[in-house]
Amino acid sequence: MSHRILAALAAASALAVVAGCGGDDGGSEEAAGGGEPDKVAVLLPDSKSSVRWETIDRPEFKAAFERAGVPAEIQNAEGDKATQQTQAEQAITNGAKVLVLVNLDSGSGAAIAANAKSRGVKVIDYGRLTLKGDSDYYVSFDNVEVGRLQGEGLAKCLEDKGVSKPQVAVLNGSPTDNAATLVKQGYDSVIDPKFKSGEWAEVGDQSVPDWDNQKALTIFEQMLQKSKNQVDGVIAANDGLGNAAISALKQRKLPPVPVTGQDATLQGVQNILAGDQCMTAYINLKEYVRATAKVATQLAKGEKPTGMTATTDNGKKKLPSLLFKPEAVTKDNISETVIKDGTLKREDICAGRIERYCEEAGI
Repeated sequence: MSHRILAALAAASALAVVAGCGGDDGGSEEAAGGGEPDKVAVLLPDSKSSVRWETIDRPEFKAAFERAGVPAEIQNAEGDKATQQTQAEQAITNGAKVLVLVNLDSGSGAAIAANAKSRGVKVIDYGRLTLKGDSDYYVSFDNVEVGRLQGEGLAKCLEDKGVSKPQVAVLNGSPTDNAATLVKQGYDSVIDPKFKSGEWAEVGDQSVPDWDNQKALTIFEQMLQKSKNQVDGVIAANDGLGNAAISALKQRKLPPVPVTGQDATLQGVQNILAGDQCMTAYINLKEYVRATAKVATQLAKGEKPTGMTATTDNGKKKLPSLLFKPEAVTKDNISETVIKDGTLKREDICAGRIERYCEEAGI
């Protein structure tokens, strides 16, 4: 079954969850007992690891809760664990009965979830699983599949370029993010056999603390220095890390090499069109946010969330889960994915110098 079909099936499943987010006044949208819905708090991690948190997640959550008539506050910890814990405590004090949590690491996330549980507040792990925590639900995407798509994408791009025994660098996500661990598990399943057989050579394999793009730039510059600029391809866990590698290559006036990514950010998609990036792993982020908002809305209205088609073991308990299937975005399917789904607009993608690449790609 193709990745596109898998994604469509996941989308259909998610739409069943999203249905009703428009906020009708009657039926199942009523809170238990007919009262007003409880308050929801969304705890975002930062704005540096990926632009999506502020450009997609925040506005989509805001709009979804407004449509559903659910009072909500959205906070961003800007990478500070103590700040996120304070934001969670303040939200609960201010009446939040549901937390949508993107943890900064499992330790601080578990502390937030434990406090919430003691106060009768439900927690949805959003995107990042809180290991050994007391969260109640998990909405994410198949991170192992994300990594597998990246590994296969890089292999195809290197093959298409006819590179013999490529020198490959690996930039992993944050070592404290379980999602990054799962993504790495996925691409390692593809690239490790190539390294072990000698088909590929590994330049370096390093995790980037806090998904920090500036740290990724420094790490990749060191890899270039060590390899005397001999890097033929880069596994980068998301578009931000990928762009850091691309920037380092440009600074040294080196030719572009295949680079992977994740999130289908505007910059990532433009890099793909310009030939600086090979692919990005993608889910319809707007649909993903809306589905998560629906789960939170149901909890806020005293209902049991529907559409949970999977379970995820966090090391302490099994969480009812909704997992989206990702697919690979390349130059060949940008129109059929991010533009068609409304994640990005053609006029934004094809602005300035990118216009000619869009014309060449038939976008």
